[in-house]
Amino acid sequence: MSSIQRIEESLRETIMSRPDMILDDKDLMHALIAANERAMGGNIIDLRGIAMERLEARLDRLEDTHRSVIAAAYENLAGTNQIHRAVLRMLDPVEFEVFLRDLGGEVAQILRVDVIKLVLESQQNDNEPVVKRLGDVLSVAEPGFVESYVSEGREAPSRQVTLRQIQQGDGRIYGEKAEFIRSEACLRLDFGPGRLPGLLVMGSEDPHQFTPLQGTDLLAFFAGVFERTMRRWLS
Repeated sequence: MSSIQRIEESLRETIMSRPDMILDDKDLMHALIAANERAMGGNIIDLRGIAMERLEARLDRLEDTHRSVIAAAYENLAGTNQIHRAVLRMLDPVEFEVFLRDLGGEVAQILRVDVIKLVLESQQNDNEPVVKRLGDVLSVAEPGFVESYVSEGREAPSRQVTLRQIQQGDGRIYGEKAEFIRSEACLRLDFGPGRLPGLLVMGSEDPHQFTPLQGTDLLAFFAGVFERTMRRWLS
């Protein structure tokens, strides 16, 4: 009888017929490589094994990157669908007051924000009946308010969309909900020549809903559609 212990014949035949089972099993390959290193002794450096470990580490990093790219692609697709749904809902109303109420209602729900507020700069006060009726979604501010609010009094490049995290919301925008707001998106609105600008503010109680590191392309598209819709109502 041979002194070398042999594996069972049935298992050996299975491995011989399907060696890919071994190659595809990471844990089993690690065990075989470790056994080979023990058999070689401690005075021999296995350069091939070292190279394989490095290649394996690089493969793991590539797989992590691949998963991250796939996750980002799904997130972008979900965000695009969300904006498209909100735009379609925003275009449905045929009356201005319904349009604004939907903005603070179903549109806000689709976008998953806690507050949407439209701020219009005006030379007049905010005691007009329409402003009183729609105070939960519409407010009137003095000229220059939009620039001051978005820039927070600092000189900064003019951007259509500003995302930021805040300690709490501004009472002039959010009213009683101000203390719960932790992040916001500020969308500047241009209503055309001869008209004062406006501001569409989205507020969230989630501090991570809007951050400066996020992309703004989708919200810029939403702002562009909103501007054009408002020009129709203001004409």
